Parts: sequence; structure tokens; C-alpha cells
Amino acid sequence: MANNFEGAHDFQVDKLKITNVINTTPSSGIGLLKELEHHIAAEALHDSAERCDAPKCQPETRVAVQDDLYSWIENGDADNPSNMKWVTGPAGTVASFFFSSTGSIGRRTKTAFVTTIAHQIAQHRQDLKDAIAAAIEADTIIFKKNLDVQMETLVLAPLRTIVGGPNAGMRGAIIVDGLDECEVERVHDTATTGSKAKPTLARTNEQDQLEILQALHQASSDPSFPFRILIASRPERVFREFFDPESKPTPFARKLDLHEDYNADADITLFLEAQFNRLRRRYNLPSSWLPPDAIKNLVDKASGQFIYAATVIRFLEMGHQEPLKALIEAVLKMEIMRSSNPLEHLDALYTHILESSPDPPLSVRWIRSIHQLTIDGAMFIPYTGSVCTASNINLLLQKDPESSEAEYLLGNHHSLVWVPLPSDQATTKYKFYHKSLLDFLSDSGRCGRLFVKEDEIEAFIWDGFVRACKRGCDTQSPYPEDFLKFLVHFPSYIGLRDGSAHSKVFSTAASADWWVLLAIKHKVDEQLFDLFRRIHFKVRVFLDVVSESRSDAYSSSILLVFSAAGIAASRRVEFGAAPFCVFWDQLPGLHLACAGRADRVSS
Repeated sequence: MANNFEGAHDFQVDKLKITNVINTTPSSGIGLLKELEHHIAAEALHDSAERCDAPKCQPETRVAVQDDLYSWIENGDADNPSNMKWVTGPAGTVASFFFSSTGSIGRRTKTAFVTTIAHQIAQHRQDLKDAIAAAIEADTIIFKKNLDVQMETLVLAPLRTIVGGPNAGMRGAIIVDGLDECEVERVHDTATTGSKAKPTLARTNEQDQLEILQALHQASSDPSFPFRILIASRPERVFREFFDPESKPTPFARKLDLHEDYNADADITLFLEAQFNRLRRRYNLPSSWLPPDAIKNLVDKASGQFIYAATVIRFLEMGHQEPLKALIEAVLKMEIMRSSNPLEHLDALYTHILESSPDPPLSVRWIRSIHQLTIDGAMFIPYTGSVCTASNINLLLQKDPESSEAEYLLGNHHSLVWVPLPSDQATTKYKFYHKSLLDFLSDSGRCGRLFVKEDEIEAFIWDGFVRACKRGCDTQSPYPEDFLKFLVHFPSYIGLRDGSAHSKVFSTAASADWWVLLAIKHKVDEQLFDLFRRIHFKVRVFLDVVSESRSDAYSSSILLVFSAAGIAASRRVEFGAAPFCVFWDQLPGLHLACAGRADRVSS
């Protein structure tokens, strides 16, 4: 979601300055604050490296919104002293600052939320640093506790110790954007094996979002807390119910609805005029290059959604060799199916861009797979997320590793997906400009013939893994080391999501051998070597007494011992009639527990 507050111009809030008192912190305090630093989401900060290329607001837009918000931050509401306010609106109007489902892991879960707030406020006062360090020393497992306890221990209690009172030199606002994109943590169920192996989702996204809201409400209601709290999210149910004026004894500050309370048409007009003038100058076009009423028609199609206007501009300047005038005329002529869908023009634009691919269904599979691997995959296995570079994904999904299939399929989609330059692909990930694209592709009612089921995406990714392992043992050209690491940690993500391994984990026993030996190479352990040797031998014996068609059982079962966490316990698992002491959780990232288990055979 494009940020509402980035790029704001001509605003000064002089009264909100915070004095930074510089003293010397005891060495023990420094160590404790370093421990706090290890538990924050640095990527969520407004000036983080991850957000260096975040979309910026067009100058002179959203002026009324920003005026109202800054007035509330400085002065509050005369008739309502609440320190907590909700800013909302439909897709394409609200922002993602702290939370982002397309950002790094720290920006997708609640884990580092309170600790990040504590770390930020500690930067401005020495007495707060000392108090927070003392709190960590007194409760060394505070980072494992729930958000209410963390808020009380790391934020509120230290604020109460401030010399001169809670408001001594400290005023300002904590802005939490994109809270609706906070996702629940996946907890691995390592007590279950076989086809029942799956991540335990003890909670829902909504429950974690509610826990954050309750922790913030706890803070805003405390006299020691000197900050305003601004929450920005889409109007999902958990937020509507939480901010319902009837649900709390003390109501919140008046809700600000960007769609209902403000007319964005004038701002979108300013944005389009500025962008079209920029394109005209870049390509040396005549002043009459735009069709009559083009901007007015586009503003009408946008229906108050900046994301539509921004996507049109990216579509005009990326991934096409056609003249700009022809492209803008194509956008203006796009037909829609009249419905109650408020995003119908955005959907028509997405459909048009996706169908410009030489193979639209395959392009959609690539886009969905990129999202699964770079975003969802990292939620389960951090190792996977750290190596999901563009080049690794290309090697996984391309049928021919020497081909330019990625450019062939995604070349016309640079207005939807940020594609790194070829020279940067070994170290850089694909990125999505806006979550609304994934929302569109996940809704069969919106994307129609472009819709692909979730299990088809899983199978498509698995097929790439199977091909990669087969090529790994067949080819004389070695893979890059980073891709080998990617392959080692890859299987657990899909295996855990599905709750069982893919029906054809490996196409041949040789490719299974290759992968397991690769896994051992990257996590050397004598017990693991011995375990693999015993399983390998017993499975070979087993295959001698059954038909060759049971090779799939071998391919899946050879992986039955590997899991995501560190070694935790020993278990007894049978393959055929042979018992093995399975060292569960031995390798990071490999939780494929015996799918396609074979019938027992007497030894």
C-alpha cells in the first residue's frame, strides 16, 4: 500500500522536537541495549535501507489530510482527549510503514513491534536508555513474552521513571502503517511426522493484529505515555470492531477515512499532470500528445485510488517499445464488466498488462511463484528467504538454465514487478510495487481466466526443484554456491505448507542421492552421515524386493529425517520393517516427512 505520509512537503512541527541528552552509558547497559537491538525490526523504520526506494507522495498532494493529522498530533481533539487515531481507506489509498506483507520478515509479524518502539524512544534520552537496560537485565526473557507485558516492561515502566515527568522533552507520534498486513507467525509442529506434518497455526492474522491494537491502546491510556498513536490500515473487520465508538468506554479520536472524508480527485489530477509533463520532456513529445480529456478520464477510472494512476504511469514508461500515445489510448479504451466491484478499472489495467505477455498463464505462474518464494517462503524458513535472489528463482523456475525465460515472460510486466538489472540479480530480490496485484491474482472473481489455484502454484514450484536436482546430478556445469544453498533449504517450505511432500519429490533415485549429499555437505554431522548411510542401505534393499514403480516411495522417504529447527529429540521411525533412530530437527529447513510411505516388507 502506497505510503500516505512519505514525501510530504512544506510541513514543520517545531513543537515536537525531542532533546537528545548525551551521557556515558555503563558498559553493562550497552550490552543490554545491544541485546534489544537484536530484537527490533530495523527495516520498519522510516529511514531504513529497505525503504530507500519506497513510493513518495506527489508534492502538494494530500495537503488537507496532512494538515488535519499534524493538527491532531500537536493539539488533539478538543472534544476528545484520546491519543489514538485510525486512518483507513480501500486498497490503494492507505500505507505500509511498519508492517508490510511484501517486506522483510521483521515487517510481517508482531515479534519485533514493541521492542522496536522501545529502541526508538531509547535513542532520545539517557535516563530512558538506563531504565530500559535495567528492565532487560531484570527480565532476560522479556523478548519471549506477550506484547502487553513487553509494552509495560520496556516502554511504560521506563517512561514513568523520567526525571521531570512523562512529558519532559518528549512529544510526538508513533505511526503504524499497514497493520492489516501483519501476519501470524508459523510455529512448526515437530511432534508430527508423515502426511500429518504441518505448521501449527495456533492463532490467526486477525488475533495478532488485535493483540497489537490492545497493546497500543494500553499505552495510549497510560498517563506516562506522551505520544499520539496513528494507526493506518484497510477497513478490515478486526479494525472496524476495535475502533467502533460503542465498543470502548473511552472513545478513540475521530476516524479519518481517506475515501469518504477527502476527495482525492484533485490530488490524482496533480499527480497525472506532473507525470505526463515529465514523460513529455523525457521523450521530446509535443504538448498536444495527450488525447483530449485523457487526464479527466483517468481520474474518473481511478475512483480515488492512487495505485491506479501510479500503475498507468509505470505501464507507459516500462517494458514496452510502443509509442506512448498508442499506450495511453489503449488504457483509455479498456472495457470493463460493469459490476459492484470498486476496483474494476484497476482489474482491467492489470489484466491488460498481464495479457501483453507472450504466455500470460505462464507469466502468472512465475509472478505467483516469486511471491510464494520471496514472501511466504521466508515466513517459514528464514534461510530460504535470505537466498531468494532473482537469479536463484530464475534458475529454479526456468526449464533451461541457460535460457532468458525470465525476461521473455516478465519483460512486459516491469510496471507490476520490480526486476533487478542482470548485473544485480545474484544479490537482489524481485519486488512487487503493490499488494493489490497479489490480491487481484488470488481472486478468481477478479482475474478470471488468469486465475491459478494455490496447489497448482505449489506443484509448479516443486517441478522446478525436481528439475534443478536432476540437472544437479546430470550436468558437468556446477551450480553457483548460493543456488546450492537455496536448494538445501528449499524443501521444508512447501512440505510444511502442504502438510505432506509432493508426490514426486525426485524424478530419480540419483537426484535424491545428489540432494541429500548436498544437504550433508552444508551441515556436516557424524550422526547425520551415519543416519543417511543406514536409511540409504535399507531403502536400496527395499527396492530390490518391490517393483521399480515404487521408486517414488524412495524419493520421498529418503528425506524423512530432516526438519527446520536444531536437533531437539530422538524418535523411532519405521521404513518397511527397519526401525531407525531419527534425529529430528537435524538440518535447517528440511521437514519432508515420508510422503508416499511404502508398504511394510519383512526383512
